[in-house]
Amino acid sequence: MLAQHPLREYDLSQYHKILCPPEDYPDFLDKYIKLDSLQRLKGIGLLCGTDWTKLYKNRLYYSRLDHSIGVALIIWHFTHDKAQTLAGLFHDISTSVFSHVSDFRKGDALTQTLTEGPTVAMIRSDKELQKLLQSDGITSSEIEDYHIYPVADNEIPQLSADRLEYMFPSGMALDGSWTMEEIHSCYNDIEVLTNEEGQPELGFKTLEIAEEYCRHFCMIGHILQLNENKLALNMLGAIMNQAVDSGILTESDFMTLSESQVISKLEEAFKSEHSKLARLYYTFRNMTFIEHRDQIMPEDEYFCVNLKVKQRYINPLVKTKEGNKRLYELSERGQTYIDDFKTYQDTAYGCVRLI
Repeated sequence: MLAQHPLREYDLSQYHKILCPPEDYPDFLDKYIKLDSLQRLKGIGLLCGTDWTKLYKNRLYYSRLDHSIGVALIIWHFTHDKAQTLAGLFHDISTSVFSHVSDFRKGDALTQTLTEGPTVAMIRSDKELQKLLQSDGITSSEIEDYHIYPVADNEIPQLSADRLEYMFPSGMALDGSWTMEEIHSCYNDIEVLTNEEGQPELGFKTLEIAEEYCRHFCMIGHILQLNENKLALNMLGAIMNQAVDSGILTESDFMTLSESQVISKLEEAFKSEHSKLARLYYTFRNMTFIEHRDQIMPEDEYFCVNLKVKQRYINPLVKTKEGNKRLYELSERGQTYIDDFKTYQDTAYGCVRLI
């Protein structure tokens, strides 16, 4: 599945220029992007630790900082509102290394929101950020919860800036399923519409483009629903927890070190060790396939996972002569993509034999 599209070269600066053309770029963002609290996100990957296992062959590295900038550019492009744009820029400020793996290791695979907990405190305690906000006449309360802005964030299966942004680079990295031409065509068909609840929501002007976006989105969402993804994230979470229990890492490491620095500490700790934790770590780094099983395998020889995780799919609004309607109401193709995604079930267990 990950190899079905040809290898492509991606220019991420070109991608961000699609999201917000240079002539419309919000220069006020630059001083915020330079803050240490945001620069930390350079060392954290969007794809939740899958950059560090041979199970995946990610075609590019896309950081949480890249994602945060992308979300801010989308919000600015559609709203030209400074506060909303900054709320998007800082929405992942509390993300720890390996992104949503921290939700998995804390038992929140289903909603994946626990990592957002410290966001308010981190924004309010950042003195440099507070100075910049004051100079722009913006208060902390206007940027510390991007959920209050429907264009920035809303509930699945609606389309928001956050959801729109992360699926473009996810597709680029995981299976190469987006070309820049496709992204440009799709993005330029989007405008702010009004949904059933009277709220602003990103939607499409053209049914065929909405169908194609839904197809792309549901396919990437499918990859993120497979036992491969559940196992990789849960295994890395278990490694993080056990490394803390063993004194190899500390909880503060996950907020102060980059992913590469954490990996280096684990490599150093396990280079001459043959404990079960070392086996778990080297299995994570070197596995190239997993077994799809209906029954759990012996834990002394296997790592297995049985989890329900957050479902990522889309049922976007489409502009019609009769008003704005959901794709599912308008398109048999859209219905098929969404129904296939929602009804798919992997085997009960995903397992990998420990090295």
